[in-house]
Amino acid sequence: MLRLLGSICVVATLLTSAPTAEAAEAGRLVAVTDQSYDSPSAARIRLLDPAVANWGTAAALKWTWSPTSANGFSGLTGAWGLPSDVKLRMKGDAYVAVVTDSRGLAALIGYPSGQRLWAVNVGSANNPHSAELLPDGNVAVAASNGGFIRVYTASQGSSSGNYASYALPDAHGVQWDPVRQVLWVLGGSKLAALKITGTAAAPKLEEVSTVPGLTGGGHDLTPVLEDHDRLWVSTGSKVYQVSKSAAAIVATFDQDAIKSVSSMPNAQQVRTTPKSGCRTGWCTDTVNFAVPAASRTIPGAEIYKARVWSSRYE
Repeated sequence: MLRLLGSICVVATLLTSAPTAEAAEAGRLVAVTDQSYDSPSAARIRLLDPAVANWGTAAALKWTWSPTSANGFSGLTGAWGLPSDVKLRMKGDAYVAVVTDSRGLAALIGYPSGQRLWAVNVGSANNPHSAELLPDGNVAVAASNGGFIRVYTASQGSSSGNYASYALPDAHGVQWDPVRQVLWVLGGSKLAALKITGTAAAPKLEEVSTVPGLTGGGHDLTPVLEDHDRLWVSTGSKVYQVSKSAAAIVATFDQDAIKSVSSMPNAQQVRTTPKSGCRTGWCTDTVNFAVPAASRTIPGAEIYKARVWSSRYE
C-alpha cells in the first residue's frame, strides 16, 4: 500500500453520463483502460463509481467507450484493443477525453457522446502510451517503443497528422502544466519540461528543465490534485512526488511495478499493478485505493491504468 505524506489529503466523485461541472471536477469516478489482448474489439474505456463495492455490476458502470464506425472511427478500429491511457479534459466549455491505445490509436473524443473530434494511427510499432490535450487544441502523445513525444496539430482538423517531435527513449507520460505553460514528459529515468513555441499549425518543442534522481522504467505521470505544485511519477521501482516549481523530487515511496498512480482531490490514491494470472504481464482485474484502503475488481478484466476522472491539470 502506498504511504502518504501527512500533508496530502484524498477525494472520490460521483458523475453521471451527463455530469454537472461540479461533479466532474470533484473527481470521484475512476476510468480504467480495460484491454483485450485476444479479442481487441472487446476492449473498453470504462468509467466506474468507487462508492459501489461490486464493480462487476451495472450499478458501478457509469460510461463505456470504444471506437466504432458509428462514432466516427471508420478505418481506425484496427488500431484498438490495448487502450493505454484516458484523461478527461475541457475544450472550450465542453468535456472531452484524450485516449491512446498501444495498437496505434491516439484520439480526442467528446464526452459523454464518444464522438470523434480528432484521431490518427500513430502506429502499433510505436506503442502510444499517453496523451494530453494542450490549450491550443493540439494533442501531445508519448510513444514508448517509438521513443518520442509528438505534438499533433489536432487543432487543424479531425484527421490532422502533422506533428512536432521530441526524442525521448521509452516515452510513457505527458502532463500539461498550466501555471508554467510547459509540457512535462516522462521516459526511462528522465522527467523533463518542454516549452511549446511556434503556432498551433506549426508547433516547436524545446526542453527547458529536467528533474534529476529518478530510477529507470518511468511509467506514469499525473497531477497531485489539490497540491498545485506536485506531480506523481511512477518508475519500475519507486513512486515519487515531484515539485514542479523546484524541478526536484520531494517524496519517495518504495513501490515497484506501479503501472498507474493518481489521487483524488482529498488525496486518496488510485493505482494499478500487474496481477498474477492476468492475460498479460502488465494487466490486472483490480484497482487499489489507499488512504482509505480499498480495492475494486472487475472479474475477467485486463486493466492497465486507472485514472481519477477529473478535467483538472493540477
